[in-house]
Amino acid sequence: MPELPEVETIKNDLKKRILGKKITGVEIRSQKVINPIRDKSLNGVRNKPADFIKILKGNSFSGLDRIGKLLIFELADKKNFLLIHLKMTGQLIYCKGGEIVAGGHETGEEGNETGALPGKHTHLIFSFANRAKLFFNDLRKFGYAKIVGEEELKKIKGEYGIEPLTKGFTLAAFKKVLEGKNAPVKAVLLNQGLIAGIGNIYADEALFEARIRPSRRAGSLADKEKRALFKAINNLLKKAIKYRGTTFSNYVDAAGQKGNFTRMLKVYHREGDKCKRCGAAIKKSKVAGRGTRFCDKCQK
Repeated sequence: MPELPEVETIKNDLKKRILGKKITGVEIRSQKVINPIRDKSLNGVRNKPADFIKILKGNSFSGLDRIGKLLIFELADKKNFLLIHLKMTGQLIYCKGGEIVAGGHETGEEGNETGALPGKHTHLIFSFANRAKLFFNDLRKFGYAKIVGEEELKKIKGEYGIEPLTKGFTLAAFKKVLEGKNAPVKAVLLNQGLIAGIGNIYADEALFEARIRPSRRAGSLADKEKRALFKAINNLLKKAIKYRGTTFSNYVDAAGQKGNFTRMLKVYHREGDKCKRCGAAIKKSKVAGRGTRFCDKCQK
């Protein structure tokens, strides 16, 4: 799943191409990805296919933002927002002439961004007045697109915790999140309601940098350890954004490039290899239901 640095890269790259372009058509090829919600202002359900198309067609995107891993497309009508979450296997693919700008996950031979578009996993197609198209593909259909009003957006944003690299992500706020928690510190880092945007990769890497074992109770961390972890999170995410995220078997950014941060990873996907700090073997276990890599010697 794309994490904060990857979604930030997608946001920045697509902003250059789609803002201000009139939407001339919307094709819904799978209703499953259109996430329905109750909306009192409409006296019914927003995101019925006909309503979804009606709101978008003739409109345009005036802004593109992000909270955690959620992309927020502001519409020019100033009252609606398109939310897109790529989840595990989602893609956003922008095509105009010979230009293809892909962000999200490749899907191998089953319709990735280098194959024919639309493909068998294309669920939404946005057409623009400049003859560009934006495709939403998703192999497993875990991702979603939904239109919300301002009040609903505010409510959704309120469900997210503090976000790294923002003014609200202070050391004091971070300490408060960890305070008294009996859950493993990694579980706290992954909880989007507490801290937004951190996923499995950057949780493992930050804990390694801070020399903290992922299974440690969050509330047991000493003040020095909290400071080290806070610093590690900020430094790692800044560097990951600079290098356009990480890539393993299937992630490409919104410019169709593989992330360059992979070669800088210290523990993730390195189980069995030697620790780059002490030489001990990197181990893998399961913490918070996720595969977790760590150094048994360095991290306490």
